[in-house]
Amino acid sequence: MIEGEFAAPSPGGLADEVAAVLADRRDPGVQTFERVLNAVVSHGYRDRETLTAALGSVPREFTVRPHPKVQCLAGVVGAAVGPVQAEDPWENAGAGWLELCQHMALDYVAGARVAELAARLRAGDPVPFLLSVPSRPTGAVEPHELVARLAKYERLGLRPGPADLGQALLRCGGPVDPRAVGAAEELELEEGPRVAAWLRQGGLPRPAWWRERESGAPERPSRRRGARIGRRILVGHGAIEGRGAFPRRFWSLFRKFEPHIGCAHASLPDGRDAHTVATLPWHPEIAAARLLTGVASAADQDGRGAPAFLEALAAAEGPAGPAVHLALAYGLASVPDGDREAAVRALVLLASRGRLDGGLLGREMNELVGLGTLRVPLLTESLRAAAALPQGAAAVWAVLAPALPGLLACTRPQAHGAVLAVAADAARLSGAYGELPEVTALAQRPGSSHLVKEARRLRDTLAGH
Repeated sequence: MIEGEFAAPSPGGLADEVAAVLADRRDPGVQTFERVLNAVVSHGYRDRETLTAALGSVPREFTVRPHPKVQCLAGVVGAAVGPVQAEDPWENAGAGWLELCQHMALDYVAGARVAELAARLRAGDPVPFLLSVPSRPTGAVEPHELVARLAKYERLGLRPGPADLGQALLRCGGPVDPRAVGAAEELELEEGPRVAAWLRQGGLPRPAWWRERESGAPERPSRRRGARIGRRILVGHGAIEGRGAFPRRFWSLFRKFEPHIGCAHASLPDGRDAHTVATLPWHPEIAAARLLTGVASAADQDGRGAPAFLEALAAAEGPAGPAVHLALAYGLASVPDGDREAAVRALVLLASRGRLDGGLLGREMNELVGLGTLRVPLLTESLRAAAALPQGAAAVWAVLAPALPGLLACTRPQAHGAVLAVAADAARLSGAYGELPEVTALAQRPGSSHLVKEARRLRDTLAGH
C-alpha cells in the first residue's frame, strides 16, 4: 500500500537505517522519519520475531540528548521488539495528558500519534501500515490514498488508531476530489462517514487571522530584563470547529490562538522544524503563527535558529499568508547564518511556486525595520544573496519595489546605498521597468556619492537605459 520514497525497506535494510539514525542523533528529516516509523509498523505486523531479531541489537541508549524525533524512533523500536503486554489496552495511550503550551499544538498532535503507535505495538495489536504516512515529501496525504488504506483496514478487520487517523486527516487538503469522497462514502468502517465529510469540506477549515504588535513604545532589548518591548509583530488565529471528533491531545490545535499568551514554552523542547510543518502541510500559516515568537528571537535576540522550519514553510502545500511572510522577514535578518541562508532559499522557492506576496513581505519588512527589530545590513545581505540565485532577482524586486520608499524613509542614510545597489541589480536581472519617485529624487541630487550613483543606476535601469 505504501510505495515510493516512503516504502518500507527489508528488515536488514531497516536495521541499518535505524542504527544510522540513532547513532547520528540529529534530525533525520521528514522522509526518513516517516519511512522508518512506517517500516517498524509494517514489519511488526508481518513478522514480529524477524523484526525483533533484526532490531534487537541496535543500541537505543544515548549519552548525549538526541533530536526529539530520534527519541521517538528509539521508543517505537523498543515497543516493537519488547515483550507483548496484551493486558495494557493501547486505547489508553495519552490518558491524563495536560496541555502546557499553545505554541506546542502541532507537537502534541505528532506526539499523540507516536504514543498511540508505541502502545499498540506493546499491546501486540499491530497494523500493516500507518494511515498517516505522507504521499509527498511535504507531509501531505493524497485523499484517494487514505481511502484506499482505510479500505485495506476494512478488509483485514482492523481498527484505525484515532491519533493515526486524525493525523492522516490533517494531512489531507487542497481541491476536493469527488472520486475520493465517493469511495469514502462506500466504506463500511465506523469512521467512513466522518472521513467522507472531511474530504468533502476540503480538510481542516481555515481560521480567521489577525496581526498584533507588542504593546508599548518600541524599546531595545534590556540587559536587565533580557527582553524587548513593542518591537515584534505576531499573528493570532480564531478557533477552528470540529475538535470533538479528534483525540483530546489534538484539541490545542483547534483553540483560539492568542500570540502574546503566556506559557511554559521556554522550558519545553522547540518544535521549529520541518516535522512541525509536515504535521499540517496544507496550513503553514498555523505552524508559522504558533512558532513565530521563536523565529523572531533569532533576529532580535540572537536566539537559536530554525532553518529547516523556514524552508518547510516555503515548500508546504497550503497558501502563505501574514505569518509565513513575517517568518520570512525575521529569517532574512536573523543573526544565525544558517537561518539567513535558509530564508534566502525559502524566498526564492516561495516565488517560484507563485506563493510569494511581494507587497506583503515588503510591508512587513518596512514595519519591522521601522520598529528597530530587523538589522538592515543583515537584511540587505540576504536580499543580495537571493538576487544572485536563479529566479531570485525577480523575487527580490517583487519585494523591494513596494518596500523601497518605506525603507528609504525609515532607515539611516548610510544604509541607503547598499539597499539601492541590491535593488538596481535585481531590477536589471529581472528586466523590471517603471519609475519610483523617491529614487528619482535621490538620483537628481548633485554629487557622486555611492548613494547618488546607485540611485541613478536604478533609475536608469527602470527607464530601460
